[in-house]
Order: sequence, then C-alpha cells, then structure tokens
Amino acid sequence: MSQTNILLEAGTNELEIVEFFIDEPINDMDAGTETSINVVQEEGKSPIYRGYYGVNVAKVLEIIQLPHVTPLPEVQNPAVLGAFNLRSQIIPLVDLNVWLDKEHPKDDTPSKVVVTEFNNVTSAFMVSGVNRIHRISWEDVDPPNPYMAYFSKGCITGVVRLEDRIVFLLDLEKIVTELNPTLGLRLDAAVDWDDKQRFRALICDDSSLIRNMLKSLLEQAGFEVQALTNGQEAWDELVRLRKLGIQDGRPINDYVQVLISDIEMPSMDGHTLCKQVKDDAIMKDLPVILFSSLITDKLRHKGLSVGADDQISKPGVTQLAKRAHELIMQYIEKNGQSQ
Repeated sequence: MSQTNILLEAGTNELEIVEFFIDEPINDMDAGTETSINVVQEEGKSPIYRGYYGVNVAKVLEIIQLPHVTPLPEVQNPAVLGAFNLRSQIIPLVDLNVWLDKEHPKDDTPSKVVVTEFNNVTSAFMVSGVNRIHRISWEDVDPPNPYMAYFSKGCITGVVRLEDRIVFLLDLEKIVTELNPTLGLRLDAAVDWDDKQRFRALICDDSSLIRNMLKSLLEQAGFEVQALTNGQEAWDELVRLRKLGIQDGRPINDYVQVLISDIEMPSMDGHTLCKQVKDDAIMKDLPVILFSSLITDKLRHKGLSVGADDQISKPGVTQLAKRAHELIMQYIEKNGQSQ
C-alpha cells in the first residue's frame, strides 16, 4: 500500500485514514436480536461483532498477510505475539484483539498485519481485516468522551462517522509506549536548566497522557506552560492574545514566546494551525515547533510548506526544550527585546 497522503497539501486540515476491523465472537441470542451493521454472520460460520478502527495513512508503511512469527523470549505482555522478518528488518507484532481485551472468533480467517512507522520506530499490528482508505477533514473527527476513553484504555484519540458506521481512531503511539516505556517522553537529567531564563510556552496535543507529561517536563526545563487539547483551542487562545496585544500596544510575543504543537488533532491539525499563525501579520514571528510522531524524512516537507520554525520527532523532549530556547533567543536578539 502506498502512502497516498504524502500528496495531500499541508495546511488544508485534511488527513487520510486506513480503515481496518477487529472481529470478536458473540452468542447466537445476541445475534438474533441485533440489527447493527457491526454484527456479521457468513454462511456456515458463527456470528461475530465487527469493530471498525482507523489509523493515519502517514503512519502506515504497508499491509501484509500474517507472516511467520517467532516468539520473543521474556516478553510478559500476551498482546506481543513475537517478531517477524520483513526485508531484513525484525519487527515486533502486537495482537490488537488481545490488547483491546477481545477474543478471537472461533472461525477466524487469516489475519492482516498493518506495518507502521512513527517516533522513528517500526511496529506491526495484527487485525482481522482491512477495508479501505478514507480522506476526511479533521473537523469531522470528534474527541472521545470520558466514558469511551476509559473503556478503550485511553487508546482512542478520535471518532469518525463514515457512511453507516462509526470508526475509532486508535492511539498506536500509546500502545507502543506502554509496551516499551523507554520510548516515552523523557528529559535528559544531565542537562542543567537552572540558569535558563523562564519563558512562556503554549502547547497543544490531543493525548491527555502526552499533554500532561510534556507540560511537566517543559516546566522542569524552565518554561511556564499553558496546555490545550487541539489546534482550534490553541488558535482561539492566540487570537485572544492578539486582541490583548493590540489593546495594550504590545507584540503577541510578550504574552507567549513559543508555540509547540502536535500534528494529529481533532478540529484543527498542527499543520493548519502553523499555517494560520504564519499567515497572520501579527503572529507570524511567533516561533512554532511541530512536535509529532509524524516528523520523518518523507513528511518533513509538509511542515516546511506551512512555515514551521522547526520539527522534532517524539519523544525528543530535551531537543525540543533546547530548540525552543534557541528560537526564543533568536527572536529577542532580532527585535532587541527582553522578556
């Protein structure tokens, strides 16, 4: 499968998702009374419940048939089936049925494997099957409510209504990080931040886990942090500060010195947010850093096209904090201001 979304123009607030499904068994009584499209019963097979999920195409390298899997020694989590060799690269395989606490149907058909790359890590996820690719707007992606987030183990980042069904966007980053905590956000303890001047950062990320961790780590690095959940909230706050600056006769950089944004977010994505900031006559000099698992060599051109001052791949918080300081100091030196 090709990564068709790299052809999408950045800043249009659009994305493409791969829709896949995960089957689990249901009993005959439930199937007889259920009329939902989620219930599927093929001839000669037991009824199943089919859940529909999605992931950003930008994270998908390819989709393959289930390969030969070799068990990994000393792996404690039952969702990790083992690893397989794909063109001389050893890739771990996660069973999403097991991770989501779902049983496999008795009459299970051969599974598909979605091979992904994000945070500079290649992983694979076993699913029951794959449907198709959909192009949608981030405005059509709703954040999960607290009830849904709780029962999905916090692994759903968005909800999309497609035709006659609901598709849940899975937070594969959270799954990978929980399976391997060394891939999570962390600040280099060897760096001394005490002599750094304190600056104000506006951050936005739709993952509550990432948002809270990033806020805490940046505060340790000497920042005052305001954290928001998506690009639309961040834009609304920047518009408020712009109006305040006009009233006070001050630049917006007097109120916030750097904007740090994820890319994948409901309502407004990070590329669109960055483009709107850089297209604004008053906000354009505000340093913007895109901090995302989607920062790769293949996709870096998207951030450049919307004017991002820098792009840093998660989980590099230390690099993020250092670069934010550098960009702020460059602005101060250029404009002869002190914060």
